[in-house]
Parts: sequence; C-alpha cells; structure tokens
Amino acid sequence: MDKMNKAMEKMKILVGMDVDDEEEAVAESSLIDDFNRQCTLTMKQRLFGFATCLVAGLSCTLLSMLVFFNPIKFGITFTFGNLLALGSTAFLIGPKRQVTMMLDPVRIYATAIYIASMIIALFCAFYVHNKLLTLLAIILEFGALVWYGLSYIPFARSMVSKIMLACFDTEF
Repeated sequence: MDKMNKAMEKMKILVGMDVDDEEEAVAESSLIDDFNRQCTLTMKQRLFGFATCLVAGLSCTLLSMLVFFNPIKFGITFTFGNLLALGSTAFLIGPKRQVTMMLDPVRIYATAIYIASMIIALFCAFYVHNKLLTLLAIILEFGALVWYGLSYIPFARSMVSKIMLACFDTEF
C-alpha cells in the first residue's frame, strides 16, 4: 500500500498537483499560488483541456498552410496555433510549473526569443501589414520554436549546434 501511495505522489508531482504533506511548511502566497489553488482541476478535466488546446493549436497551425501565400493571415493563424499548443501543456502540469520550466536557466533565452518572436509576428501582421516583415517574423518564430523545443531534449541543442557548425565549416 505504501508503494501505491508513493506512486500516486510521484504522479501528482509529475502533473503539477500539490502533494498532501503535513510536514510541508506553508509557503508565502503569491499570485500564481492563489491562481493554482482557485483553479483545481481533476485529472480528467486536465486531460480534456490539454487535448482540446493541443488539437485546436495543431489545427490552427495546419490550417495556416492553406493561407501560406498571404503572409499576414498565415502569421496570425500560425502564431495563435503556437500559443494554443504552448498553453495546452499548462493544463497537464499546471501554470505554475509551466512558467517555472519556461524560466529555467537552461531554456530562459530560448523562451524569451520564442515569446518575443510570437509578439513580433503578431505585431507585423496586425499593425505593420507588411508581408515581407511578417514572413521574416514567421521564419524567426519557427526557428525559435524549434530551438525552444530542443531545449527540452537533453543535449539536443549542443548536438544541433555542432552539426550546423560542421555543415557550414567546409572549405571550398
């Protein structure tokens, strides 16, 4: 029975739920802690929220290919798809853990560039209305998305960096 309780505690930690520990000291209350306490979801609700946001995000991203030759519409749908897909993981692990993982020193720069590139893409699409700038912003966003995704795979960024250096370090 003890093994079962430990397994349940590990599962709760994995999905970002609080583990009932009587010895745990009461931490200072912050805005995110208050938000997490007010928005308690069951595992079933978390999975439905994750699946809904992920499917909507992937749908937006895939549907953006239909308007590929109109960079402004493409930029808007592609970026909203990325935002929905990124938000879907907050349902699984909780918003506090999501933000903590995004601000981890290993991926803070990748996160900052990814979020900044999404803001730039939306700014170029909504306000500038310049197709070339929007297309460049989307290329930056896609590269930042790949780099951000690689930050979750151990040693992936260093491997990709070495491969890119080897490819471009050829003598003619």
